[in-house]
Amino acid sequence: MKSLSKKNLILLAVGGLLLICVFWSFSTYNSLVGQDEVVTTAWGNVQTQYQRRSDLIPNLVNVVKGYAKHEKETLEAVVSARARATQITVSADGLTPEKLQQYQQAQGQLSAALGKLLAVSESYPNLKANENFSELQAQLEGTENRISESRTRYNKAVQGYNISVRKFPGNIVAKMFGFAPKAKFEAAENAQNAPTVNFE
Repeated sequence: MKSLSKKNLILLAVGGLLLICVFWSFSTYNSLVGQDEVVTTAWGNVQTQYQRRSDLIPNLVNVVKGYAKHEKETLEAVVSARARATQITVSADGLTPEKLQQYQQAQGQLSAALGKLLAVSESYPNLKANENFSELQAQLEGTENRISESRTRYNKAVQGYNISVRKFPGNIVAKMFGFAPKAKFEAAENAQNAPTVNFE
């Protein structure tokens, strides 16, 4: 009789341990799902700000076109860079370092082309005085700030998620259910070099 109650006690302890493991797994899984959603939302916010910038560009190009007709090469470079940047789409589920780098590179090329376009305005006093141009330029500057802020928030969300995915024992649940680390935005290769602006 004593051995039977001891056996039941062992079974009860093992059952309790299994129950604790199951509840812990559910809790960890739900936490990872929540953090994944935070990353997905942050990525959506980044894309929204890049889209806002992309939507401003045609208006900016048209205003500049009216004043700087012989700056055709600069205008075409902006339009071309915008087209390339809008063709590259990355879903929140496919945020590999390679895809994010490709996306970031296209957006960087667009930023460089926009910088040249805005530098052209220095040569045209009437353009600089144009109310539409000034308003579009201010909106573009505000959007660049929003992009930077969105990227920072995205990186913070990814950091929290990646820690949970990689940290033991949560990494066991993450591997079981296919949660993989996500890529962060990084500074461009030449970010440490100050841009050169020449108005000659």
